[in-house]
Amino acid sequence: MTPPAGAAALVQRAGWDGARILPLAGDASFRRYFRVEAPGRTAVLMDAPPPEEDCRPFVAMADWLRAHGFAAPAVLDSDLDRGLLLLQDFGDRRLADVLAADPTREAALYGEAVDLLRALHARPAAPIEPYNMSVLLREASLFADWYLPSVDIAPAPGYAEAWRKALAPVAEARGVTVLRDYHAENIMLLDGGGLGLLDFQDALAGHPAYDLVSLLQDARRDVGEDVEAAMLDRYGPLDPAAYALLGAQRNAKILGIFARLWRRDGKPRYLAFQPRVWAYLERDLRHPALAGVRAWFDAHVPPSKRAAAWAAA
Repeated sequence: MTPPAGAAALVQRAGWDGARILPLAGDASFRRYFRVEAPGRTAVLMDAPPPEEDCRPFVAMADWLRAHGFAAPAVLDSDLDRGLLLLQDFGDRRLADVLAADPTREAALYGEAVDLLRALHARPAAPIEPYNMSVLLREASLFADWYLPSVDIAPAPGYAEAWRKALAPVAEARGVTVLRDYHAENIMLLDGGGLGLLDFQDALAGHPAYDLVSLLQDARRDVGEDVEAAMLDRYGPLDPAAYALLGAQRNAKILGIFARLWRRDGKPRYLAFQPRVWAYLERDLRHPALAGVRAWFDAHVPPSKRAAAWAAA
């Protein structure tokens, strides 16, 4: 977590002479984060190195969100060619950490998070690309490409076609702004009240159920099924089939991503989340709308290659 080349020059140009640049966090992508500290103020430095990352979509979405009344970090300065952004600091009160310290606040804080989604979905989608069938299938393929080899299962026919048939009702749905990684580690409790948003650079225009799945079927923490049901009621009318379809698709994608993080990127800590994600996926697959996908999983992925494979790892 050494600050990248160009960081000191950017910080100085932005008027933070003499500031310290301290490690803050890395994530599942190639991005890294640092806290910039000067007397009486702080900022966050995002390092999104090209060509693996492109910080321009983050800047565009941050501007759009802020223009429409949502709390995204202000961009204080940037070096886009190096992939460096100096951002407003939302502090350290992540929703996940606050709930770990005080689980009694779960229903209230998740209620705030759902209300934010309702407000976001009430607006026309941002000017972004669609979350269409091509993207949905590409994401679902991560399970076949990365998870199956990690448990020594050979490729089997019919996977993509099963998903194509199942996802048809949601692939061309009315588009809302889908943040795509809206969960408790990317939602900040702001000092002045309200919720701050992070990690929205991959936003697409798609189905409103997707971010609800991301929030309520969280790979990194357990959300009680009673809380999940209450939050779905709070959101308002939503097709249960769409929620199950996009839940299954997202969870299959995550299983593939976590296997890739282990095999390709040397980040084995994500394997600890696999049993939880499998539990979500198997619950979603029980919905009749996923009968064809469930049949493929039952035929080709035995129970010993599912959650148990990772629980024993």
